[in-house]
Amino acid sequence: MADNTIYIVKRLHSVLSRKGHHLTAAESCTGGMLASAIVDFPGASDILCQSLVTYSNEAKQRILGVNEATLANWGAVSEQTAAEMALGAARSAGCEVSMSTTGIAGPGGGTADKPVGLVYIGCYCYGNVAVRRFIFDGDRGSIRRQAVEEALKLCLSCLEEYEREHGN
Repeated sequence: MADNTIYIVKRLHSVLSRKGHHLTAAESCTGGMLASAIVDFPGASDILCQSLVTYSNEAKQRILGVNEATLANWGAVSEQTAAEMALGAARSAGCEVSMSTTGIAGPGGGTADKPVGLVYIGCYCYGNVAVRRFIFDGDRGSIRRQAVEEALKLCLSCLEEYEREHGN
């Protein structure tokens, strides 16, 4: 795990464990790497409730409650799907915070509108959902690693923003 990723996970652990709160993840293109990055840190059980790899559209619908119309209209790799995945993960786990990843890691599968490297990352944080769009460079592994780091960064950013607005 990269030093920056370790630092971010430590910060997430500090913020969430201080509050006695938990997080969960709904992963598609990262296929469990996000949960793995959190579990690599000692004390992960203090903050990680569950993580779901929902790679197929059917799993996104059945497990996370992603709307069939969202998938039909926007596709699995979309801002809308990432938002519904994050919300569905939080609901499924009963957690205060969740992250989601959906994208095209390659080497195939890209189109002109949705190229290889396109990843949407969602974060549900105490009732609010934020989604960010990224286009990462590199091979499949590199794209997935970048997505994990950005998901953790988004989650920490959302938590810190919440704390600034609502206090400890």
